[in-house]
Amino acid sequence: MSDRPRFHLAIRVDDIGAARRFYGELLGCAEGRSSTTWVDFDMFGHQLVVHVVPSPGPDAAVNPRAVNAVDGHDVPVPHFGVILDPAAWAALADRLTAAGIDFVIRPHTRFVGEAGEQSTMFLLDPAGNAIEFKAFADDAQVFAT
Repeated sequence: MSDRPRFHLAIRVDDIGAARRFYGELLGCAEGRSSTTWVDFDMFGHQLVVHVVPSPGPDAAVNPRAVNAVDGHDVPVPHFGVILDPAAWAALADRLTAAGIDFVIRPHTRFVGEAGEQSTMFLLDPAGNAIEFKAFADDAQVFAT
């Protein structure tokens, strides 16, 4: 057991093979338990579970185009993500860029010189789930106001 809390997040996907390629091969997340309709991934020490749901039910009426303006960029809502150390973030940004990922928001640093300065990037998985990866040069800035 980790000495710090880890999140567990379950998300909807529509193609288990595409999810395996994206999370397993592209992002490098180790696969844990699985079945024909779900897969556990080790996403940087956290448990991400993708569940195949071919057609969303009536309670899944989330506007896929919803955005919130943050430091000059339209941030997709909802989204989830992971805070990485700066070296891991840079390596992932390089790997995704080399793979030709179509970023929603390209890798960059926001809030430069302000509280909470961070490197960030946004992309979509094959099912359209928005993901943010970020890094803080100063970890004390994660909850800075």
